[in-house]
Amino acid sequence: MELLRLQEAAQLAGVSYPTLKQWIYAGKIKSVKTAGGHHRIPRSEIERLTKGADRKAATPKKPIGLQAISGRNKLLGNVLDVRYDGLLAQVSIDIGGQIITSIITADAARDLGLKSGVSVYALVKATEVMVIRG
Repeated sequence: MELLRLQEAAQLAGVSYPTLKQWIYAGKIKSVKTAGGHHRIPRSEIERLTKGADRKAATPKKPIGLQAISGRNKLLGNVLDVRYDGLLAQVSIDIGGQIITSIITADAARDLGLKSGVSVYALVKATEVMVIRG
């Protein structure tokens, strides 16, 4: 049985994290608690919830994942290098032979599991480059 973290489960279900938590407390969705007391959602529960949504509408009401981001300049590439310096991380991304460098928080880089070879999207908005693991 595949267990999902709440953020991932909420994204797949097309709802917010707080909504998913309320569903757990209300018994609308079943969860499994880890040894540390954290909720995990079986993938089968997300499939159960989203099957009804598929029958109600041919297209989802709310886009999820990468489609939920308004920026249109989403460039798929691979991480070349991640350098940490205090609270920041410098991420170099190879996008079709072109290198884009982004400065993000070290916590964000660790949370995304960024390291050489990882597939990511560079989301270009004005003068900023945000990184989304692909």
